[in-house]
Amino acid sequence: MNNVAGLVPLVAFLLVALGVSVVVRRRAAREGQSFVKGYFIGNRSLGGFVLAMTTVATYGSVSTFVGGPGQAWSIGFGWVYMAVVQVTALILLYGIMGKKMALVSRKLDAVTVVDVVRARYGSDALANISAIVIVVFFVATMIAQFVGGAKLFEYVTGYSYLVGLALFGAAVVLFTTIGGFRGVAVTDALCGIAMLVGMVVLGAGILSAGGGFENIMATIKTNNPAMLEPFSGGAMPPSLYFTQWLLVGVFTFVLPQSVVRTMGYKDTRALHKAMIWGTVIIGAMMIGVTSLGVLSAGVLLEDLAAYGGSVDNIIPQAIVSTLPPFVAGIAIVGPIAASISTVSSLLISSASAIVNDMYLAWCAKRDRRPRERSVALSSQAFTLGIGVLVFVLAVVPPDVIWKINMFAFGGLETAFLFVLVGGLFWKRANKTGALWSMVGGVAAYCACMAAGFKVADLHQIVIGVAVAGVLMVIGTLAGKQAEGARLDVFFPEEEEVGAAAHPKG
Repeated sequence: MNNVAGLVPLVAFLLVALGVSVVVRRRAAREGQSFVKGYFIGNRSLGGFVLAMTTVATYGSVSTFVGGPGQAWSIGFGWVYMAVVQVTALILLYGIMGKKMALVSRKLDAVTVVDVVRARYGSDALANISAIVIVVFFVATMIAQFVGGAKLFEYVTGYSYLVGLALFGAAVVLFTTIGGFRGVAVTDALCGIAMLVGMVVLGAGILSAGGGFENIMATIKTNNPAMLEPFSGGAMPPSLYFTQWLLVGVFTFVLPQSVVRTMGYKDTRALHKAMIWGTVIIGAMMIGVTSLGVLSAGVLLEDLAAYGGSVDNIIPQAIVSTLPPFVAGIAIVGPIAASISTVSSLLISSASAIVNDMYLAWCAKRDRRPRERSVALSSQAFTLGIGVLVFVLAVVPPDVIWKINMFAFGGLETAFLFVLVGGLFWKRANKTGALWSMVGGVAAYCACMAAGFKVADLHQIVIGVAVAGVLMVIGTLAGKQAEGARLDVFFPEEEEVGAAAHPKG
Protein backbone atom coordinates (compact mmCIF):
# COMPACT_ATOMS: atom_id res chain seq x y z
CA MET A 1 0.00 0.00 0.00
CA ASN A 2 1.34 3.44 -0.93
CA ASN A 3 2.23 5.69 2.02
CA VAL A 4 1.35 9.20 0.79
CA ALA A 5 1.99 10.73 4.23
CA GLY A 6 5.52 9.31 4.21
CA LEU A 7 6.15 10.88 0.83
CA VAL A 8 5.44 14.46 1.91
CA PRO A 9 8.60 15.14 4.01
CA LEU A 10 10.88 13.72 1.32
CA VAL A 11 9.32 15.72 -1.52
CA ALA A 12 9.47 18.85 0.63
CA PHE A 13 13.16 18.30 1.32
CA LEU A 14 13.94 17.73 -2.36
CA LEU A 15 12.14 20.93 -3.33
CA VAL A 16 14.07 22.90 -0.71
CA ALA A 17 17.37 21.45 -1.97
CA LEU A 18 16.45 22.35 -5.55
CA GLY A 19 15.49 25.86 -4.48
CA VAL A 20 18.80 26.33 -2.67
CA SER A 21 20.71 25.34 -5.81
CA VAL A 22 18.82 27.90 -7.89
CA VAL A 23 19.48 30.66 -5.34
CA VAL A 24 23.20 29.82 -5.12
CA ARG A 25 23.50 29.78 -8.91
CA ARG A 26 21.85 33.19 -9.26
CA ARG A 27 24.01 34.69 -6.53
CA ALA A 28 27.16 33.37 -8.20
CA ALA A 29 26.03 34.89 -11.50
CA ARG A 30 25.47 38.29 -9.85
CA GLU A 31 28.94 38.17 -8.28
CA GLY A 32 30.47 37.66 -11.73
CA GLN A 33 32.54 34.63 -10.74
CA SER A 34 34.64 32.68 -13.21
CA PHE A 35 32.46 29.71 -14.17
CA VAL A 36 35.20 27.10 -13.65
CA LYS A 37 36.18 28.38 -10.20
CA GLY A 38 32.60 28.90 -9.15
CA TYR A 39 31.21 25.64 -10.52
CA PHE A 40 34.03 23.28 -9.48
CA ILE A 41 35.52 24.86 -6.33
CA GLY A 42 32.93 27.37 -5.04
CA ASN A 43 35.35 30.30 -5.55
CA ARG A 44 37.22 29.19 -2.37
CA SER A 45 34.61 30.80 -0.14
CA LEU A 46 33.32 28.06 2.19
CA GLY A 47 32.96 28.94 5.87
CA GLY A 48 33.75 26.57 8.73
CA PHE A 49 30.28 25.12 9.34
CA VAL A 50 29.45 24.61 5.65
CA LEU A 51 32.92 23.11 5.05
CA ALA A 52 32.41 20.67 7.93
CA MET A 53 28.90 19.70 6.88
CA THR A 54 29.72 19.23 3.20
CA THR A 55 32.68 17.00 4.11
CA VAL A 56 30.64 14.98 6.61
CA ALA A 57 27.73 14.65 4.19
CA THR A 58 30.06 13.57 1.38
CA TYR A 59 31.84 11.06 3.62
CA GLY A 60 28.59 9.69 5.02
CA SER A 61 26.67 7.81 2.35
CA VAL A 62 23.51 5.76 2.19
CA SER A 63 25.49 2.71 3.32
CA THR A 64 26.24 4.63 6.52
CA PHE A 65 22.51 4.57 7.26
CA VAL A 66 21.50 1.30 5.62
CA GLY A 67 24.29 -1.24 5.00
CA GLY A 68 26.47 -0.42 8.03
CA PRO A 69 23.66 -0.50 10.63
CA GLY A 70 22.32 -3.63 8.95
CA GLN A 71 25.68 -5.30 9.54
CA ALA A 72 25.58 -4.08 13.15
CA TRP A 73 22.15 -5.75 13.56
CA SER A 74 23.75 -9.00 12.43
CA ILE A 75 27.10 -8.77 14.23
CA GLY A 76 26.63 -6.61 17.31
CA PHE A 77 28.66 -3.97 19.10
CA GLY A 78 31.88 -5.17 17.46
CA TRP A 79 30.70 -3.36 14.31
CA VAL A 80 30.15 -0.21 16.37
CA TYR A 81 33.68 -0.41 17.81
CA MET A 82 34.97 -0.74 14.27
CA ALA A 83 32.99 2.37 13.24
CA VAL A 84 34.56 4.45 16.04
CA VAL A 85 37.70 4.97 13.93
CA GLN A 86 35.67 7.17 11.57
CA VAL A 87 35.84 9.92 14.19
CA THR A 88 39.43 10.49 13.05
CA ALA A 89 38.49 10.99 9.38
CA LEU A 90 38.18 14.79 9.38
CA ILE A 91 41.07 15.32 11.79
CA LEU A 92 43.35 13.42 9.41
CA LEU A 93 41.90 15.12 6.33
CA TYR A 94 42.15 18.70 7.58
CA GLY A 95 45.27 18.12 9.65
CA ILE A 96 47.37 16.40 6.98
CA MET A 97 45.97 17.75 3.72
CA GLY A 98 44.11 20.92 4.70
CA LYS A 99 46.63 23.75 4.82
CA LYS A 100 49.10 22.49 2.25
CA MET A 101 46.43 21.63 -0.33
CA ALA A 102 44.86 25.05 0.15
CA LEU A 103 48.17 26.91 -0.19
CA VAL A 104 49.33 24.89 -3.19
CA SER A 105 46.00 25.08 -5.01
CA ARG A 106 45.85 28.85 -4.56
CA LYS A 107 49.39 29.32 -5.89
CA LEU A 108 48.64 27.09 -8.86
CA ASP A 109 45.12 28.47 -9.31
CA ALA A 110 44.07 24.80 -9.26
CA VAL A 111 40.41 23.84 -8.95
CA THR A 112 40.67 20.03 -8.72
CA VAL A 113 42.86 17.39 -7.10
CA VAL A 114 44.04 16.32 -10.56
CA ASP A 115 45.20 19.89 -11.25
CA VAL A 116 47.48 19.56 -8.22
CA VAL A 117 48.72 16.11 -9.29
CA ARG A 118 49.50 17.38 -12.80
CA ALA A 119 51.50 20.35 -11.48
CA ARG A 120 53.39 18.35 -8.87
CA TYR A 121 54.58 15.58 -11.17
CA GLY A 122 54.57 17.42 -14.51
CA SER A 123 52.81 14.49 -16.17
CA ASP A 124 49.73 14.68 -18.38
CA ALA A 125 49.60 10.87 -18.50
CA LEU A 126 49.36 10.64 -14.71
CA ALA A 127 46.75 13.40 -14.62
CA ASN A 128 44.59 11.69 -17.26
CA ILE A 129 44.86 8.30 -15.55
CA SER A 130 43.92 9.98 -12.25
CA ALA A 131 40.84 11.50 -13.87
CA ILE A 132 39.79 8.13 -15.33
CA VAL A 133 40.29 6.35 -11.99
CA ILE A 134 38.17 9.00 -10.28
CA VAL A 135 35.31 8.71 -12.76
CA VAL A 136 35.27 4.88 -12.73
CA PHE A 137 35.22 4.48 -8.94
CA PHE A 138 32.89 7.44 -8.49
CA VAL A 139 30.37 5.88 -10.87
CA ALA A 140 30.48 2.63 -8.84
CA THR A 141 29.87 4.61 -5.64
CA MET A 142 27.02 6.60 -7.19
CA ILE A 143 25.28 3.43 -8.36
CA ALA A 144 25.32 2.17 -4.77
CA GLN A 145 23.82 5.47 -3.57
CA PHE A 146 21.05 5.46 -6.17
CA VAL A 147 20.20 1.84 -5.41
CA GLY A 148 20.25 2.32 -1.63
CA GLY A 149 18.09 5.43 -1.72
CA ALA A 150 15.55 3.93 -4.12
CA LYS A 151 15.29 0.67 -2.15
CA LEU A 152 14.71 2.60 1.05
CA PHE A 153 12.08 4.74 -0.67
CA GLU A 154 10.30 1.63 -1.96
CA TYR A 155 10.37 -0.12 1.41
CA VAL A 156 9.03 2.81 3.44
CA THR A 157 6.59 4.53 1.06
CA GLY A 158 5.23 1.52 -0.82
CA TYR A 159 5.90 3.15 -4.19
CA SER A 160 7.98 1.19 -6.69
CA TYR A 161 11.77 1.12 -6.80
CA LEU A 162 11.73 2.85 -10.20
CA VAL A 163 9.53 5.69 -8.91
CA GLY A 164 11.97 6.31 -6.06
CA LEU A 165 14.95 6.10 -8.40
CA ALA A 166 13.37 8.60 -10.80
CA LEU A 167 12.27 11.01 -8.07
CA PHE A 168 15.43 11.63 -6.16
CA GLY A 169 17.70 10.72 -9.07
CA ALA A 170 16.19 13.51 -11.15
CA ALA A 171 16.32 15.93 -8.21
CA VAL A 172 19.97 15.33 -7.36
CA VAL A 173 21.13 15.51 -10.97
CA LEU A 174 19.19 18.74 -11.51
CA PHE A 175 20.34 20.63 -8.43
CA THR A 176 23.93 19.49 -8.92
CA THR A 177 23.87 20.58 -12.55
CA ILE A 178 22.34 23.92 -11.58
CA GLY A 179 24.16 24.77 -8.36
CA GLY A 180 27.71 23.60 -8.97
CA PHE A 181 30.23 23.18 -6.13
CA ARG A 182 28.86 25.88 -3.84
CA GLY A 183 25.28 24.72 -4.41
CA VAL A 184 26.38 21.17 -3.59
CA ALA A 185 28.20 22.38 -0.47
CA VAL A 186 25.21 24.33 0.86
CA THR A 187 22.83 21.50 0.01
CA ASP A 188 25.23 19.09 1.73
CA ALA A 189 24.89 21.18 4.88
CA LEU A 190 21.11 20.71 4.67
CA CYS A 191 21.63 17.00 4.04
CA GLY A 192 23.90 16.72 7.07
CA ILE A 193 21.26 18.31 9.29
CA ALA A 194 18.63 15.99 7.79
CA MET A 195 20.86 12.98 8.56
CA LEU A 196 21.09 13.98 12.23
CA VAL A 197 17.35 14.59 12.46
CA GLY A 198 16.59 11.25 10.80
CA MET A 199 18.94 9.46 13.18
CA VAL A 200 17.28 11.01 16.26
CA VAL A 201 13.77 10.24 14.98
CA LEU A 202 14.62 6.61 14.23
CA GLY A 203 16.41 6.24 17.56
CA ALA A 204 13.31 7.44 19.41
CA GLY A 205 11.15 5.00 17.45
CA ILE A 206 13.41 2.01 18.16
CA LEU A 207 13.66 2.80 21.88
CA SER A 208 9.89 3.23 22.14
CA ALA A 209 9.10 0.03 20.24
CA GLY A 210 11.66 -1.97 22.23
CA GLY A 211 10.46 -0.80 25.64
CA GLY A 212 13.48 1.38 26.41
CA PHE A 213 17.23 0.90 26.32
CA GLU A 214 17.49 -1.50 29.26
CA ASN A 215 14.77 -3.77 27.90
CA ILE A 216 16.37 -3.81 24.43
CA MET A 217 19.75 -4.73 25.90
CA ALA A 218 18.17 -7.49 27.98
CA THR A 219 16.46 -8.88 24.87
CA ILE A 220 19.75 -8.89 22.94
CA LYS A 221 21.57 -10.54 25.85
CA THR A 222 18.95 -13.27 25.98
CA ASN A 223 18.75 -13.91 22.24
CA ASN A 224 22.39 -13.45 21.23
CA PRO A 225 24.82 -12.54 24.04
CA ALA A 226 27.81 -12.65 21.65
CA MET A 227 26.54 -9.39 20.13
CA LEU A 228 27.61 -7.59 23.30
CA GLU A 229 31.23 -8.79 23.05
CA PRO A 230 33.99 -6.82 21.26
CA PHE A 231 34.76 -9.74 18.92
CA SER A 232 31.09 -10.74 18.62
CA GLY A 233 31.75 -14.43 19.16
CA GLY A 234 34.27 -14.57 16.32
CA ALA A 235 32.20 -12.52 13.83
CA MET A 236 34.61 -9.58 14.28
CA PRO A 237 38.14 -11.09 14.18
CA PRO A 238 41.18 -8.80 14.67
CA SER A 239 41.94 -8.98 10.93
CA LEU A 240 38.54 -7.44 10.14
CA TYR A 241 39.02 -4.70 12.73
CA PHE A 242 42.44 -3.84 11.33
CA THR A 243 41.49 -3.66 7.67
CA GLN A 244 38.18 -1.85 8.26
CA TRP A 245 39.99 0.73 10.39
CA LEU A 246 42.31 1.33 7.44
CA LEU A 247 39.54 1.30 4.85
CA VAL A 248 36.93 3.55 6.50
CA GLY A 249 39.20 5.50 8.84
CA VAL A 250 42.92 6.01 8.41
CA PHE A 251 43.17 6.06 4.61
CA THR A 252 40.06 8.15 3.94
CA PHE A 253 42.03 11.41 4.12
CA VAL A 254 43.20 10.82 0.51
CA LEU A 255 39.74 10.29 -1.02
CA PRO A 256 39.55 12.87 -3.85
CA GLN A 257 35.94 13.82 -3.02
CA SER A 258 37.10 14.82 0.47
CA VAL A 259 40.46 16.32 -0.48
CA VAL A 260 38.82 18.74 -2.92
CA ARG A 261 36.95 20.24 0.05
CA THR A 262 40.27 21.40 1.51
CA MET A 263 40.73 23.52 -1.62
CA GLY A 264 37.45 25.40 -1.15
CA TYR A 265 37.56 27.02 2.31
CA LYS A 266 38.08 30.75 2.65
CA ASP A 267 40.64 31.02 5.50
CA THR A 268 42.49 29.18 8.28
CA ARG A 269 39.84 30.10 10.82
CA ALA A 270 37.22 28.32 8.70
CA LEU A 271 39.47 25.24 8.53
CA HIS A 272 39.90 25.13 12.33
CA LYS A 273 36.16 25.54 12.88
CA ALA A 274 35.45 22.80 10.37
CA MET A 275 37.82 20.43 12.15
CA ILE A 276 35.95 20.91 15.45
CA TRP A 277 32.43 20.91 14.03
CA GLY A 278 33.15 18.06 11.66
CA THR A 279 34.74 15.77 14.24
CA VAL A 280 31.89 16.20 16.70
CA ILE A 281 29.20 15.70 14.05
CA ILE A 282 30.83 12.77 12.27
CA GLY A 283 31.43 11.07 15.61
CA ALA A 284 27.81 11.47 16.68
CA MET A 285 26.55 10.37 13.29
CA MET A 286 28.77 7.37 12.58
CA ILE A 287 28.69 5.93 16.09
CA GLY A 288 25.06 6.83 16.65
CA VAL A 289 23.57 5.39 13.49
CA THR A 290 25.65 2.19 13.72
CA SER A 291 24.49 1.75 17.33
CA LEU A 292 20.90 2.00 16.12
CA GLY A 293 21.59 -1.07 14.02
CA VAL A 294 22.53 -3.03 17.14
CA LEU A 295 19.51 -1.72 19.05
CA SER A 296 17.29 -2.85 16.17
CA ALA A 297 18.20 -6.41 17.16
CA GLY A 298 16.07 -5.87 20.26
CA VAL A 299 13.05 -5.02 18.09
CA LEU A 300 13.48 -7.05 14.88
CA LEU A 301 13.68 -10.54 16.38
CA GLU A 302 13.29 -12.79 13.31
CA ASP A 303 16.16 -14.24 11.30
CA LEU A 304 17.53 -12.45 8.24
CA ALA A 305 15.39 -14.49 5.84
CA ALA A 306 12.27 -12.90 7.31
CA TYR A 307 13.56 -9.50 6.21
CA GLY A 308 14.31 -10.38 2.61
CA GLY A 309 17.66 -12.09 3.22
CA SER A 310 19.70 -8.86 3.04
CA VAL A 311 21.10 -6.69 5.82
CA ASP A 312 20.25 -3.70 3.61
CA ASN A 313 16.60 -4.25 4.58
CA ILE A 314 17.09 -4.00 8.34
CA ILE A 315 16.96 -0.21 8.79
CA PRO A 316 14.06 0.22 6.32
CA GLN A 317 12.20 -2.48 8.25
CA ALA A 318 13.02 -0.76 11.55
CA ILE A 319 11.63 2.51 10.21
CA VAL A 320 8.40 0.87 9.01
CA SER A 321 7.99 -1.20 12.19
CA THR A 322 8.64 1.49 14.79
CA LEU A 323 7.30 4.75 13.33
CA PRO A 324 3.92 6.04 12.11
CA PRO A 325 3.76 6.83 8.35
CA PHE A 326 4.42 10.57 8.43
CA VAL A 327 7.23 10.25 10.99
CA ALA A 328 8.69 7.40 8.94
CA GLY A 329 8.78 9.83 6.04
CA ILE A 330 10.84 12.22 8.17
CA ALA A 331 13.20 9.40 9.17
CA ILE A 332 13.95 8.35 5.59
CA VAL A 333 14.96 11.89 4.68
CA GLY A 334 18.20 11.27 6.63
CA PRO A 335 19.53 8.27 4.68
CA ILE A 336 18.21 9.58 1.38
CA ALA A 337 19.90 12.91 2.13
CA ALA A 338 23.11 10.93 2.71
CA SER A 339 22.66 9.35 -0.70
CA ILE A 340 21.93 12.69 -2.35
CA SER A 341 24.88 14.48 -0.78
CA THR A 342 27.32 11.76 -1.82
CA VAL A 343 25.98 11.57 -5.38
CA SER A 344 25.99 15.36 -5.82
CA SER A 345 29.60 15.63 -4.66
CA LEU A 346 30.75 12.78 -6.85
CA LEU A 347 28.84 14.11 -9.84
CA ILE A 348 30.53 17.49 -9.64
CA SER A 349 33.94 15.84 -9.17
CA SER A 350 33.36 13.48 -12.10
CA ALA A 351 32.37 16.35 -14.37
CA SER A 352 35.43 18.33 -13.28
CA ALA A 353 37.65 15.30 -14.03
CA ILE A 354 36.40 15.21 -17.61
CA VAL A 355 35.97 18.92 -18.38
CA ASN A 356 38.67 20.61 -16.33
CA ASP A 357 41.27 17.88 -15.90
CA MET A 358 41.14 16.46 -19.40
CA TYR A 359 39.44 18.79 -21.88
CA LEU A 360 40.61 22.20 -20.61
CA ALA A 361 44.10 20.83 -19.92
CA TRP A 362 44.20 19.54 -23.51
CA CYS A 363 43.14 22.97 -24.78
CA ALA A 364 45.77 24.73 -22.65
CA LYS A 365 48.50 22.55 -24.13
CA ARG A 366 47.47 23.74 -27.57
CA ASP A 367 47.04 27.36 -26.49
CA ARG A 368 43.32 27.25 -27.09
CA ARG A 369 40.87 29.15 -24.90
CA PRO A 370 37.29 27.89 -25.07
CA ARG A 371 34.62 30.50 -24.44
CA GLU A 372 33.17 30.73 -20.92
CA ARG A 373 29.71 29.85 -22.19
CA SER A 374 31.05 26.78 -24.00
CA VAL A 375 32.79 25.58 -20.82
CA ALA A 376 29.63 26.18 -18.79
CA LEU A 377 27.44 24.23 -21.17
CA SER A 378 29.86 21.32 -21.50
CA SER A 379 30.34 21.11 -17.70
CA GLN A 380 26.62 20.99 -17.07
CA ALA A 381 26.11 18.56 -19.95
CA PHE A 382 28.70 16.14 -18.54
CA THR A 383 27.20 16.46 -15.06
CA LEU A 384 23.80 15.62 -16.47
CA GLY A 385 25.18 12.87 -18.72
CA ILE A 386 27.03 11.07 -15.93
CA GLY A 387 23.96 11.33 -13.73
CA VAL A 388 21.79 9.76 -16.43
CA LEU A 389 24.37 6.98 -16.96
CA VAL A 390 24.35 6.14 -13.24
CA PHE A 391 20.55 6.22 -13.24
CA VAL A 392 20.40 3.72 -16.12
CA LEU A 393 22.95 1.39 -14.50
CA ALA A 394 20.98 1.51 -11.22
CA VAL A 395 17.72 0.38 -12.86
CA VAL A 396 18.77 -3.25 -12.26
CA PRO A 397 20.03 -3.01 -8.66
CA PRO A 398 23.06 -4.95 -7.37
CA ASP A 399 22.97 -6.54 -3.92
CA VAL A 400 24.69 -5.46 -0.68
CA ILE A 401 25.42 -1.81 -1.36
CA TRP A 402 27.91 -1.36 1.47
CA LYS A 403 30.29 -3.79 -0.27
CA ILE A 404 30.17 -1.69 -3.46
CA ASN A 405 30.97 1.39 -1.38
CA MET A 406 33.90 -0.31 0.29
CA PHE A 407 35.25 -1.52 -3.06
CA ALA A 408 35.23 2.04 -4.40
CA PHE A 409 36.79 3.42 -1.21
CA GLY A 410 39.61 0.89 -1.46
CA GLY A 411 40.28 1.62 -5.12
CA LEU A 412 40.50 5.38 -4.61
CA GLU A 413 42.65 5.05 -1.49
CA THR A 414 45.04 2.69 -3.28
CA ALA A 415 45.28 5.03 -6.26
CA PHE A 416 45.86 8.29 -4.38
CA LEU A 417 47.50 7.47 -1.03
CA PHE A 418 51.13 7.61 -2.12
CA VAL A 419 50.54 9.89 -5.10
CA LEU A 420 49.15 12.64 -2.85
CA VAL A 421 51.20 12.07 0.29
CA GLY A 422 54.41 11.60 -1.69
CA GLY A 423 53.62 14.60 -3.86
CA LEU A 424 52.95 16.94 -0.95
CA PHE A 425 55.59 15.80 1.51
CA TRP A 426 58.39 13.92 -0.32
CA LYS A 427 60.37 16.17 -2.62
CA ARG A 428 62.12 13.30 -4.35
CA ALA A 429 58.86 11.65 -5.48
CA ASN A 430 58.56 11.80 -9.26
CA LYS A 431 56.18 10.93 -12.07
CA THR A 432 57.64 7.44 -12.64
CA GLY A 433 57.01 6.47 -9.04
CA ALA A 434 53.54 8.05 -9.05
CA LEU A 435 52.52 6.34 -12.30
CA TRP A 436 53.76 2.94 -11.18
CA SER A 437 52.11 3.39 -7.80
CA MET A 438 48.69 4.34 -9.15
CA VAL A 439 48.51 1.88 -12.04
CA GLY A 440 50.18 -1.05 -10.29
CA GLY A 441 48.39 -0.55 -6.99
CA VAL A 442 44.92 -0.29 -8.53
CA ALA A 443 45.57 -3.25 -10.84
CA ALA A 444 46.69 -5.43 -7.91
CA TYR A 445 43.73 -4.31 -5.78
CA CYS A 446 41.12 -4.96 -8.47
CA ALA A 447 42.65 -8.30 -9.47
CA CYS A 448 42.67 -9.51 -5.87
CA MET A 449 39.10 -8.30 -5.32
CA ALA A 450 37.94 -10.12 -8.48
CA ALA A 451 39.73 -13.34 -7.49
CA GLY A 452 38.77 -13.11 -3.82
CA PHE A 453 42.45 -13.41 -2.92
CA LYS A 454 43.50 -12.31 0.57
CA VAL A 455 46.63 -12.44 2.70
CA ALA A 456 46.10 -13.53 6.33
CA ASP A 457 42.37 -12.90 5.85
CA LEU A 458 43.02 -9.16 5.48
CA HIS A 459 40.94 -7.03 3.10
CA GLN A 460 42.48 -6.53 -0.35
CA ILE A 461 43.14 -2.85 0.47
CA VAL A 462 46.25 -4.06 2.31
CA ILE A 463 47.59 -5.71 -0.86
CA GLY A 464 46.72 -2.69 -3.02
CA VAL A 465 48.33 -0.17 -0.71
CA ALA A 466 51.42 -2.34 -0.13
CA VAL A 467 51.97 -2.76 -3.87
CA ALA A 468 51.36 0.96 -4.46
CA GLY A 469 53.87 1.91 -1.76
CA VAL A 470 56.60 -0.40 -3.01
CA LEU A 471 56.13 0.74 -6.60
CA MET A 472 56.21 4.39 -5.52
CA VAL A 473 59.63 3.92 -3.94
CA ILE A 474 61.07 1.75 -6.74
CA GLY A 475 59.70 4.01 -9.48
CA THR A 476 61.01 7.14 -7.77
CA LEU A 477 64.49 5.65 -7.42
CA ALA A 478 64.46 4.48 -11.04
CA GLY A 479 63.06 7.67 -12.56
CA LYS A 480 63.73 11.37 -12.35
CA GLN A 481 61.79 14.60 -11.97
CA ALA A 482 59.89 15.81 -15.02
CA GLU A 483 60.87 19.19 -16.37
CA GLY A 484 57.37 20.50 -15.76
CA ALA A 485 57.19 19.46 -12.08
CA ARG A 486 56.42 22.56 -9.98
CA LEU A 487 58.63 21.77 -6.98
CA ASP A 488 59.04 25.50 -6.31
CA VAL A 489 55.35 25.66 -5.37
CA PHE A 490 55.26 22.49 -3.27
CA PHE A 491 58.58 22.95 -1.45
CA PRO A 492 59.30 26.71 -1.44
CA GLU A 493 61.21 26.64 1.85
CA GLU A 494 63.74 24.13 0.52
CA GLU A 495 64.20 26.17 -2.66
CA GLU A 496 64.92 29.27 -0.59
CA VAL A 497 67.41 27.42 1.62
CA GLY A 498 69.19 26.06 -1.46
CA ALA A 499 69.41 29.53 -3.01
CA ALA A 500 70.84 31.00 0.21
CA ALA A 501 73.46 28.25 0.44
CA HIS A 502 74.61 28.87 -3.15
CA PRO A 503 74.31 32.61 -3.82
CA LYS A 504 74.98 33.83 -7.31
CA GLY A 505 78.06 35.97 -8.11
